Amino acid sequence: MKPSVYFVTVFILVLLILPTAIPHDYSDALRKSILFFEGQRSGRLPKQQRMAWRGNSALNDGRNLNTNLVGGYYDAGDNVKFHFPMAFTATMLAWSAIDFGSYMSPNDLGHNLVALKWATDYLLKTVSQLPNRIFVQVGEAQPDHDCWERPEDMDTPRTAFALDASYPASDLAGEITAALAAASIAFKQSNPRYSKILLDKAIQTFKYADSRRGSYTDNPGVNKTVCPFYCSNGYKDELLWGAAWLRRATGIDYYLTYLMNNRQAFGANNNYYFEFGWENKLGGVNVLIAKEVFQKNMTVLAPYKDTAEKMMCSFFPETTGPHMSYTPGGLIHNGGSSQLQNTAAMSFLLLTYADYLSKSSQQLSCGNLKFQPDSLRRIVKRQVDYVLGDNPMKLSYMIGYGERYPRLIHHRGSSVPSVTIHPTAFGCLQGWNIFHSPNPNPNILIGAVIGGPDVDDKFIGGRTNASETEPTTYINAPFVGVLAYFKSNPKFS
Repeated sequence: MKPSVYFVTVFILVLLILPTAIPHDYSDALRKSILFFEGQRSGRLPKQQRMAWRGNSALNDGRNLNTNLVGGYYDAGDNVKFHFPMAFTATMLAWSAIDFGSYMSPNDLGHNLVALKWATDYLLKTVSQLPNRIFVQVGEAQPDHDCWERPEDMDTPRTAFALDASYPASDLAGEITAALAAASIAFKQSNPRYSKILLDKAIQTFKYADSRRGSYTDNPGVNKTVCPFYCSNGYKDELLWGAAWLRRATGIDYYLTYLMNNRQAFGANNNYYFEFGWENKLGGVNVLIAKEVFQKNMTVLAPYKDTAEKMMCSFFPETTGPHMSYTPGGLIHNGGSSQLQNTAAMSFLLLTYADYLSKSSQQLSCGNLKFQPDSLRRIVKRQVDYVLGDNPMKLSYMIGYGERYPRLIHHRGSSVPSVTIHPTAFGCLQGWNIFHSPNPNPNILIGAVIGGPDVDDKFIGGRTNASETEPTTYINAPFVGVLAYFKSNPKFS
């Protein structure tokens, strides 16, 4: 948690109170945020594929381990399938459907569930051989990053990596548990059979995660291929995260006891509770569990709610204690190379907590100060509007939304001419000529939310500037639920 040195209290308060200067079409942004996932698909594409410039890719994934690992998502602008962030993406798509699906049109909810199922169908494959082994990743990051080629042309190694049961993988398995358990709730009404499959596998995966504790990236067999890209700094938050989602999905007291007994030992009250994203889940754990305290008066879990409340209070500069940081233009940031990852995840938690407060007719208590749920929502709306173009650069950071958005993003498939126009393959090295070209990307990755500006609200852009112009699935996934809320609540428009 960094001290909030980038904002002046009065300035931020004004930002939170004043209405946005630019009206936004949240319905359009929501549709596009979900459509983005079709541009990230790996495997054989369905007839209903709407991102028409994409084609089939990586149809032999898993062959080196004699298994089928075709499908899933490329996490960002490269062509590797990292299972840890993919699972987090699925968890957030599921949470968006669970808590904000009522704000979506039937069509939008349907597309969101399709995007979710593309992920969970694949995640089921990653744990299909439990308890003997778990699949970690497909593709070798360094050879992949040495090439600039569209996924349809890949000639880099598609090596699949797995860990046998003797090696711990609690963080990876814990996140997959969360994804499958959350998805089981999301599909419970529309596809009960699939929901049961997901929940049964989530329960089995959690047992595997908890039985041999440790981080998957501590294992020599996968460390060099996963790190430094998605290296884990601990596994205890994922065990709490998985248990919390299983508690919500099942209501079984075993998971309640697990959460009670392991809260302090697993660090749910340490300083990392101010973080939330693909790597650290504690902020999400506390907010998720707070729902039971609000709605079921489950006082034994009150410490989780109390910690969640500390994080919520940190967004208000007039409160005591640590504070979240803002850019001069009002964007939440918390360090890291991609600003909008943190913004998207934190916005989701703020909006979710506001919803829990409203449904229980409560306010946020920050010492002697009280805040209505709408105070949290105004902070989130400021973030969303900033992303959509109400920012110092007057630039939309969602590709394809608005009139001004970056045209040279760090994304192989988007930057290389499509197979529908140029069926002949581009070679590994040939693609670098395109990478360095000043010409706009020929394929618009509609709905992609990119890394965004720096801490001073400046945006240089360009394909070479990956921290600013690379999209990721785990930036978009939290925004789905957030955009759904504002689409259906015109008083904030």
